[in-house]
Amino acid sequence: MMETILHTIFNAIIPLSIPVIAGAVLVYFQNINIKPILTLVLYFLTPMLIFDTILKADIVFQDVFLTFVYSSLYIIFMWLVAKMASKLLKLPEPETAGLTLIATFTNSVNYGLPLVLLTLGQLGLEKAAIYVILQTILINTIGVYFAARSHFTAKNAFTTIFKLPAIYATLFAFPFNIFEWQLPRGITIGIEMVADSYSPIVLCLLGAQMMRVTRSSLKKHVQITFYAGFCIRTLIAPFIAFFILTLLNIQGTIASVLFILSCMPVAVNAAILAEKFDASPLAVSKTIFWTTLASFIVLPICMVIIS
Repeated sequence: MMETILHTIFNAIIPLSIPVIAGAVLVYFQNINIKPILTLVLYFLTPMLIFDTILKADIVFQDVFLTFVYSSLYIIFMWLVAKMASKLLKLPEPETAGLTLIATFTNSVNYGLPLVLLTLGQLGLEKAAIYVILQTILINTIGVYFAARSHFTAKNAFTTIFKLPAIYATLFAFPFNIFEWQLPRGITIGIEMVADSYSPIVLCLLGAQMMRVTRSSLKKHVQITFYAGFCIRTLIAPFIAFFILTLLNIQGTIASVLFILSCMPVAVNAAILAEKFDASPLAVSKTIFWTTLASFIVLPICMVIIS
């Protein structure tokens, strides 16, 4: 087992850590502005990667259904865990909302997709793309509710979904896949080139975002939220994911993909929502930083468990 873990660290985690470290170093020494890069990733790289992946994918609609059921159950279970922890710890409403974001938001795009591609190849990436799309929809509906609570409206959530370029890339790509339509070769090459640039850029961006995470001293209830969130994401989330996979009898590559993506550290997007809706942004930001560092050890173990 130890040999497998070390093999995963050296062949998957270390290659991914190089652009992450590069992003952190760039921010530390050059203080680069990451907002334009975030815009580039959100509105250009991610839609192109999803379009290219769906275009080439051998889509099994049973996998789509299983992924949707799994994703829904996973969010419900993680929400219940966060809710129970908040009550036991007697956390205020902002910290309860922040802990819910920590429990339910995983970094499946910036970190998860490159890791799946590196460890499970193109087949794994095809199945991961379905999960990412479904999670994007759930995050921008249920996720907004978790963060905003009293600010939430169904209309705002629905509108938010259709502001995401990834949704349109999906809607546009599926007919090409289903009816086997062909794009001109030059356009296909251009899309592939952009898709290939996704992984190193988003991993570099992840490192830059980690370096910018605040290191401010935290109040007692915020510190408790951080510790609870860290334990939920690194220790409880893998057990919940494994339980749901067993419950639904999901096996094979899709099981590995769903398990890996569910064990990811907290998504950077959680900090954005936490800041916007005052959902304990300091606790959320600190948890992003430490769960990402912990993932370099936790994820290889999880990958051995599911293999």
